[in-house]
Amino acid sequence: MQAIIQNNPEDPSSLSWQEAPLPELKEGEALVELHFAGLNRADTLQAAGHYPPPAGVTEIMGLEGSGVVKKANGTTRPDGTPWKDGDEVGVLLSGGGYAQFAAVPQGQLLPLPEGFDLQHTASIVEVACTVWSNIMLTARVNEGNIVLFHGGAGGIGIFGIQLAKALGAKVAVTAGSAEKLETCKKYGADILINYKEEDFAEVLKEHGGANVILDIIGAKYLDKNLSALAKDGHIVIIGMQGGVKGELNIGKLLNKRGNLSATGLRYRDKEDKARIVKDTADNVWPMLADGRITHHIDRVMPIQDVAKAHKALLDGEVTGKVVLEIAR
Repeated sequence: MQAIIQNNPEDPSSLSWQEAPLPELKEGEALVELHFAGLNRADTLQAAGHYPPPAGVTEIMGLEGSGVVKKANGTTRPDGTPWKDGDEVGVLLSGGGYAQFAAVPQGQLLPLPEGFDLQHTASIVEVACTVWSNIMLTARVNEGNIVLFHGGAGGIGIFGIQLAKALGAKVAVTAGSAEKLETCKKYGADILINYKEEDFAEVLKEHGGANVILDIIGAKYLDKNLSALAKDGHIVIIGMQGGVKGELNIGKLLNKRGNLSATGLRYRDKEDKARIVKDTADNVWPMLADGRITHHIDRVMPIQDVAKAHKALLDGEVTGKVVLEIAR
């Protein structure tokens, strides 16, 4: 098969489309011919040497995609019915999405949401599983809560705005431009904060604080997140764009009776991922089917241009998701 290979570990842009061995199927895995892959910031971190794959997982990047089952290999859906060769699927991966074929554990195969094609599905698998698992399975958002999403115009943010609104929450976002905030407003955000011009913690204090904060920044925002948090609120850290080491004021956390979690999908075991995938499909796929949540694809690019796609994401040019079309 062909796949994107990083030829120089010291150069994040040294990504070329070249020959690679087909993945070997293990028990409980299906072979999927990938048509599209979703781009995630985690891919850029891996290219820079900061986010290695779990032990035993391919070095090929790519955490989500969509395609067609080529060898079902006895895999079954959560309800026990078999996956069949030719089924169209979305896939959640620990790696291997930047390739023509991937070996996918059966618990990480998803049907296409009703009304979605392969291209659109590739843009929502990772964000759907990430947002649902964090704001619901971890932080337990309730109707009437205020939920703050940092990076509101990114893939996580745009999806999160819509999901939180569908759950009856009020949504606050941070973004770095009026244009990006306007996009957030279009998808339902209520409190729009330009982090270059306003202190998000002060803005949230005026609204009584955020009950849930989904944070992609990390260390840089740790103290301000605590200031922005409501009593009994929950901060969930899922990224480290703002560094990995920060000082935690435990007194402030205790005063808020706050909860602080740090989570990620990639390093979870297959059973945990399967649980999240099933719960996401059961609860979020109906919202996609009836239009309460939709995708936002900024651009579709050939997989061979993945280095350019990474640069666009890192340069802040992307709103929503980039989808990579895989040559066949």
